[in-house]
Amino acid sequence: MHVNSQKIVAVALMSCVIMAVTSNRCFAGAWTSQEGKLYEKLSLNNYTTDRYFDNDGKKSNLSYNGKFSDINISNYLEYGLTDSIGVINSIFVKRIENKTDFATTTTSGIGDIEIGLKHKLAEGSYGVLSHQATVKIPGFYDKKSALPLGNGQFDAEYRILYGLSLWRIFPGYANFEAGYRYRAEAPSDEFRYLAEIGGDITSKLYVRAKLDGIQSVNNSDKMSDSVGNPTTIYQFDLGKLDTALGYKIGEMWGAELGYTPTLYGKNTADGTTFSLGVTYSIR
Repeated sequence: MHVNSQKIVAVALMSCVIMAVTSNRCFAGAWTSQEGKLYEKLSLNNYTTDRYFDNDGKKSNLSYNGKFSDINISNYLEYGLTDSIGVINSIFVKRIENKTDFATTTTSGIGDIEIGLKHKLAEGSYGVLSHQATVKIPGFYDKKSALPLGNGQFDAEYRILYGLSLWRIFPGYANFEAGYRYRAEAPSDEFRYLAEIGGDITSKLYVRAKLDGIQSVNNSDKMSDSVGNPTTIYQFDLGKLDTALGYKIGEMWGAELGYTPTLYGKNTADGTTFSLGVTYSIR
């Protein structure tokens, strides 16, 4: 794969500048950060799989004893432009590998980048209601390579978010999200949904669990790719359980351990992600 190294350096430097100007604490789900406040999370993630879900949702081994891995460093941030409007950004630097009985293929580089805005519509004793719009921008990779980092296309998503404090019951919160993602060209559009609950165990420890799902609209031009990346299928369903245990280090810093297994799916990989993250916030 041929990549413009100057573009990679430029994007990486831009991301570092954004990180420095807009670093974090998790303003969960529907909640937005106040003006000038920020949340930043830098994570090392390891995704592996040797199985996939077929079009009926049944699990099988990848062809030719295949094993796929995605080791990446991700950065996610939220920054408050005003008390009710925040900017969102995520970026990945990846190394993916597909190994079979016949060959081993690897690709490294900057993956897809997402940017967007979150706007708080209302807040009261009933909870918080927000909406957000995001755009996925293809990274600087060759989507026609033997093992592409992504599909090389633009996506646009609109999402409604509702959050509710649970402090009358225990020191925690619940969050629910629903959205529609338009995917350009061949891939199917998607319904996206999320149900989340989290809270404090002690003054330092906290936990979080999310059911994060994708439901295909089934309007793809094709059923599947011919490339070796089982996570970039044109049309698929997917449900994951994103769990995290966090530790607060002072007022601004924190650390998180993450475990995200795949629960169900169709026409996509059945894998698990382990994560180690560092958070920084200005509240």
